[in-house]
Amino acid sequence: MQSVMNALTLNKKTWVRRAFARTLFVAAVSLSGSLIAAEPDYRSPSHLIRSTAGDVLYVAESTANTIACVTVPDGKIKRRYPCKTTPTGLTLTKDDTTLYVTAGGPSGHILVFDALSGKQQRRFKVGHSPTAPVLSKDQKTLYFCNRFDNSVTAIDTVTGKRLNSVQVKREPVSAILTPDGNFLLVVNHLPAGAANANYVAASISVISLKTFRVHKEIDLPNGSNGLRDIVLSKDGRYAYITHVLARYQLPTTQLERGWVNTNAISILDLETMTRLTSFLLDDIDQGAANPWGIALSGNGRILAATHAGSHEVSLIDYEALHKKIAESDPEQIPNDLSFLAGIRQRIKLKGLGPRSGVFVDDDFYTAQYFTDNIGRIRSCSERPQSENLELGPTIAMTEIRRGRMLFNDGSFCFQQWQSCTSCHPSERVDALNWDILNDGIGNPKNTKSLLYSHMTPPTTVTGCRANAETSVRAGIRFFMAVLPESDALAIDAFLKSMRPVPSPHLQDGRLSAQAKRGRAVFKKAKCGQCHSGPYYTDMKRHRVGTGTAREKGTAFDVPTLIEIWRTAPYLHDGRARTIKDVITTFNTSDEHGYTEDLSDQEIDDLTNYVLSL
Repeated sequence: MQSVMNALTLNKKTWVRRAFARTLFVAAVSLSGSLIAAEPDYRSPSHLIRSTAGDVLYVAESTANTIACVTVPDGKIKRRYPCKTTPTGLTLTKDDTTLYVTAGGPSGHILVFDALSGKQQRRFKVGHSPTAPVLSKDQKTLYFCNRFDNSVTAIDTVTGKRLNSVQVKREPVSAILTPDGNFLLVVNHLPAGAANANYVAASISVISLKTFRVHKEIDLPNGSNGLRDIVLSKDGRYAYITHVLARYQLPTTQLERGWVNTNAISILDLETMTRLTSFLLDDIDQGAANPWGIALSGNGRILAATHAGSHEVSLIDYEALHKKIAESDPEQIPNDLSFLAGIRQRIKLKGLGPRSGVFVDDDFYTAQYFTDNIGRIRSCSERPQSENLELGPTIAMTEIRRGRMLFNDGSFCFQQWQSCTSCHPSERVDALNWDILNDGIGNPKNTKSLLYSHMTPPTTVTGCRANAETSVRAGIRFFMAVLPESDALAIDAFLKSMRPVPSPHLQDGRLSAQAKRGRAVFKKAKCGQCHSGPYYTDMKRHRVGTGTAREKGTAFDVPTLIEIWRTAPYLHDGRARTIKDVITTFNTSDEHGYTEDLSDQEIDDLTNYVLSL
């Protein structure tokens, strides 16, 4: 704990220098999907891959907008490749000669580097929010996810010509090719659909590369969200996915024993294309907040998973894991907090915020976002210990960066079960309804985005918190632990610094012709009576006819419409899957704007306008 506090200590000279530097920031979209200040002094490693030979690591430094080429085991920086925009994913050709990088946000690109010299050879414009590049078996096609377009795209690796595209469920963030090259497994970050259903979970989209269509959707357990990474077993039989497993159907009365959020790995059987089981990374009295990266050792003996919130790595005996699965009741495994007892080691890292990880021989490496270094664990040793490979000089955290770290930090939560980002991934929504007891019990409400929350009081769906400052402190007190006021102020500063990601519905950053028509419909339907001002909210509560019988007459806070395109589902209980559902299915009495008499074309135009904000 003392080492963490040391890392957060700011001396006056550094603070002044960094405060001046912040006035010169360049906007960039980070791996988490937030618009942030690209501060060159921070490196923020988020993703790494290894060369086939195993002598080099390529590290995406997301706020420095560079790729670091690090030799191992000595940890020396061989060179850096400038990207100009935020790198979000990496892949190498089999011969280690060509490096493909997904980069940028709304104006995304594929950058092609000579991996030996670091010279950029080609640059392809590929649309909004590309990430997770994967090469085909013949190396002629590059597949990647367009996270906020909810799509997967294929391009020619030489010309950059778009070959195919297919829509998937919601926010694809990771992908992997099956060994036969016939299918692409795509990890969807969040659940899609209404939140008031009995089953709400994110899924894995299985794309047939012969037809380039979704062959199958494999749902994870109820409550699965915040999916991050995927890896295959050595024989290609199984796939392993890291994710949060929310217990959202329970009232949030206690943190103990995972009553709010647990943290898991799900296993897919690729022979049957079904989920084999899911197991918890948590222990009975110690959570493993926010699992992120996952990797398998070269000999197939160790499955490693990073815990981004509790700053740890789990090293799991692979053979013992599958033996225990075969001997256990698969229905009980996802709820067994002692399942990994005796077959897993939890290693505390010396850095903060581990993201993706890889094995080189028996050594496990992970990108440590908040301390600008790479963590290494020698897993074959009798007592594995963590050590750091530095990517640059240690720089004290600014108030905003410290707040970002605290928002993602589960180590100060009681028993490490969760962090703020467990329910607000990327500071937005988890697409779930929670009964958080601030307005009674038995009336769950949909998670709200925190974007502009400090600028648009009151907060919470029913407006029962006067402002975001009150909500931040209540969230810490009731769902985390006791923190000093200085930490709450840092979280405030971070949340206030957030900026919206431009909508994928815009055309070259501007409203389309349809959205412009929709803007006129917005006025005609008098939507602006409540969604007014620069944040598209009058910051008041209104009755809109969507309460349950128990909530009859309840007035709900008017949310900002800015970035509403990424915060589905909608209304107080998430009953509306889409914005179109809000203004049609759930507005039959014109209590939520005068939309009942609009034509089908006007409805479509209005929907497009709202989704463009």
